[in-house]
Amino acid sequence: MLRYLLSRFLSLGLSLVVASVVIFAVIEVIPGDPAAFMLGLNASDETVAALRAELGLEGGKLARYFDWIGGLLVGDFGVSYTYRVPVAELVAARLWVSLPLTVYALVLSTVIAVPVGLVAASRRGSYADYGIMGATQLGIAVPNFWFAMLLVLVFAIQLGWFSAGGFPGWEEGVLVNLKALTLPAVALALPQASILARVMRSSLLETLGQDYVRTARAKGLSRRQAVLGHALRNALIPVMTILGLQFSFLLAGAIIIENVFFLPGLGRLIFQGITQRDLIVVESVVMLLVFAVILVTFLVDLAYAAVDPRLRRR
Repeated sequence: MLRYLLSRFLSLGLSLVVASVVIFAVIEVIPGDPAAFMLGLNASDETVAALRAELGLEGGKLARYFDWIGGLLVGDFGVSYTYRVPVAELVAARLWVSLPLTVYALVLSTVIAVPVGLVAASRRGSYADYGIMGATQLGIAVPNFWFAMLLVLVFAIQLGWFSAGGFPGWEEGVLVNLKALTLPAVALALPQASILARVMRSSLLETLGQDYVRTARAKGLSRRQAVLGHALRNALIPVMTILGLQFSFLLAGAIIIENVFFLPGLGRLIFQGITQRDLIVVESVVMLLVFAVILVTFLVDLAYAAVDPRLRRR
């Protein structure tokens, strides 16, 4: 088990190093000068040069990379070129929108997908199975922003049950804010629930064909008892992989949804940073999201070891 943990920690560290290099390199090759963008077309060369020096854009790329990484290690994400406030403050404010939205969508996805996958697997070949598979295929094929616009059209404009966008702030109360996050969470959850339900069905069908499940049935257990008591735990191993990937995708991939619903989250912050050429915001927030993705993957690997005893003996 110790060897397994050390290998996972090493993989975590190497992944972060590679990700930081790639992010910095990609951001640096984006055309355009942030200082010139902020000052406008009529700014003189001397003014642009002075602002570049103030923003720390004059040093060599290698030195700027190590300055950026050194700041990240101590929690200093730099100062936003546009807002003139520490990036950490922007992230902290936006995280309290993106993180609840991600958790809300993940809970909805799991609550929908696991029972649906169980029903499809336990009734393989039935009309219920065919109907579920058809619905999940549709859910995978349709983009989440289309679901978002459809939900706004039906539940916000036609029925008036929810607002079409915006976020009132947690000081207004939990229930009010959860209601504001419901439509975005559903739009994010439906495609992910479709994927998770199909994985759950396939994994459970494979597990039900194992010898130990047939032995359990031969000893007199009902199909339901064999599924819930023996097959389900092993079937959850690939499902856990998808859950980890889904959390990462929902946290890092909600840029479109947050813009559709005008939510002041991390995705909208990245979009604003790109349009305003606020490189330090884009670099730091993307690196933070990549760290979250890699960390979740690491935790999923640890969960594997908890579920599968064979990994603990490595």
